[in-house]
Amino acid sequence: MNISRRELLGLSLAAPLLAQPPKPAPPEEEAPTIKVEVDLVNLFCSVRNKSGSYISNLTKDDFQVFEDGKPQDLKFFVRETDLPLTIGLLVDVSRSQEALIDIEREASLRFLSRVLRQKDMAFAISFGVDSDLLQDYTNSIPLLRKALMGLRLNAGTSVRSPTPSTIPIPQRGTVLYEAVFLAADEKLKGEVGRKAMVVITDGNDYGSRIKLEKAIEASQRADSIIYSVLYEDPRYTSPFFGGASGEGVLHKMADETGGRIFRVSHKLSLDQIYDEIQQEMRSQYALGYTPTNGVRDGSFRKLEIRPRNKDLKVQARKGYYASKG
Repeated sequence: MNISRRELLGLSLAAPLLAQPPKPAPPEEEAPTIKVEVDLVNLFCSVRNKSGSYISNLTKDDFQVFEDGKPQDLKFFVRETDLPLTIGLLVDVSRSQEALIDIEREASLRFLSRVLRQKDMAFAISFGVDSDLLQDYTNSIPLLRKALMGLRLNAGTSVRSPTPSTIPIPQRGTVLYEAVFLAADEKLKGEVGRKAMVVITDGNDYGSRIKLEKAIEASQRADSIIYSVLYEDPRYTSPFFGGASGEGVLHKMADETGGRIFRVSHKLSLDQIYDEIQQEMRSQYALGYTPTNGVRDGSFRKLEIRPRNKDLKVQARKGYYASKG
């Protein structure tokens, strides 16, 4: 089923996305950069030990890469915490997040202030009943602050819950899948280097006109990692009140793209989660290889990165699409 992007967002997002300005190239002295070749598959991964600590002193010989079960010869390897980074911040402002928006705003600004460096770029999207590009590519903290100050409740029609809680339940009001699809397909697909989405939501989608699988596929085609941040108001997601958690959806988004899922709780604040994401982003390895299967037929190729040390765990995307040239 072909779905028009203008159909998805109307005039709220498509126009500014299609008219995005080019990102400035980093100065040559700010190497390393990633060499882009048509037939080179670029991978980014992080490695942790059994205690969960990041390992940042490995070498090319510590990794084995397999595509569809066949070993690949690494041609590119960088152990570098300062590779250019492109971040898309997606914030849920639907009815179920109404009580959380102020916390999301302040923590997100602190996160971007800490993580962005001179050659990095970020954009911000809010989503509720529709999606809104709050800020296009920039590394300006004042511009991002102004954009995040624009986070406002964006709720659709609702009905009363059949439970005694009388909490309104939205009918169409959280286009999560559409927001992820458009961030990947319109914003990140044309970029090179490290790309990530940070999605803050309770994981529930009401009214998207595309499926979860399509949103994940768009992220994979854009080579973008998704960090899912599960932030719930229990009045809307607790089974006691007739709600449901979207944790499974967020797990799938993160797992299929090489990211992670975090859950805000009394023991783990949003600020602490952002610190963890920042640390991971600065502890990644970049690997590249020319696939032994050189056919560019648009098929999905399964990827596996194995550490030679069996006590280590590699986190990376599970595959890529061999897009037709």
